[in-house]
Amino acid sequence: MKIEVQVKEREKGIQLTLFEYFRDAECFTLTEAMDCVKKVKEVKEPSIRARIYEGIEKGVFERVAKGVYTVTRKNENEEEVTCMLVQGDGRDLSFLKDNSVDAIITDHAYSLKKSLKCGNRDFAKYECFQYTQEDFDEKYRVLKKGHFLVEFLPEENGENYGYLYQVKQLAKEAGLQYYAKVAWKKGSFVANTGRKSKNMEEIAFFTKGKARNMRPDAKKDKAEPGISHFMSGAKGMLPTVFDVEPSSKADRIHQAEKPVELLKQIMEFITEEKEWVLDQFAGSFALGEAALENGRNAICIEIDEGYFETGKERLRKVQERKRGR
Repeated sequence: MKIEVQVKEREKGIQLTLFEYFRDAECFTLTEAMDCVKKVKEVKEPSIRARIYEGIEKGVFERVAKGVYTVTRKNENEEEVTCMLVQGDGRDLSFLKDNSVDAIITDHAYSLKKSLKCGNRDFAKYECFQYTQEDFDEKYRVLKKGHFLVEFLPEENGENYGYLYQVKQLAKEAGLQYYAKVAWKKGSFVANTGRKSKNMEEIAFFTKGKARNMRPDAKKDKAEPGISHFMSGAKGMLPTVFDVEPSSKADRIHQAEKPVELLKQIMEFITEEKEWVLDQFAGSFALGEAALENGRNAICIEIDEGYFETGKERLRKVQERKRGR
């Protein structure tokens, strides 16, 4: 079952808290739900009950008996893959537990005015910002030990090289280790902006401490047949370049939209099936689609209500398509 969880700003402190806290429990009572939520903030019982009822309508929770509920489980012949949609500020990860996310793959709306404008053309019509130390401290907090953070960054130029260096330093100060940099070559697309034509973006890979053991160890497999051995690193050697065509303008929802195929390839290198992937700045929700297609769980956060609603509809269609197979 592909479960789509829609969490508005007013609900996320209750519904998302309950989902995260009780998703592995057999069941929970209203009293237990109140105790759980009140650890986050003071909320009256009717509000908690209302969020649970809304969750039941969405398929997030199930009523087991009077006053007893459970998080929706998979049925025998259905997959359990969840895409949680959160309308809120992606820089605020306070609702997520420590060490709760298996991977972060995101593209922040970086504030670099010269890189985002050319003549009278404006490439960033949404609110932009630059990362601070707090941003990376939070990424480090929610990421599991040995797991990957993947940041899309602009190709280096005379204006942004200092900021790109700063991003890597902030990550280092937070405790993240720089793992690799891979270029995304945008297929045959070429942009004629700036001082040179370009069709590249930088993808920076970081890990929380030493990378977990995902890379097959052929030498040990040969020495001990029948046993699979793994060593530190991504599932395979990362490519020198991801060569993937960008989304066409006609199909694009968001200006900075990443192709689903590219996101799926990245997920294959750094995650296992059913693991949780976070996109803090969902935009078009392409990562949500890639996760559903790849059998991963996802948490997608988007602050803009228009993009949130469009992305929600996109994932509903993916859900319907998958069910129709």
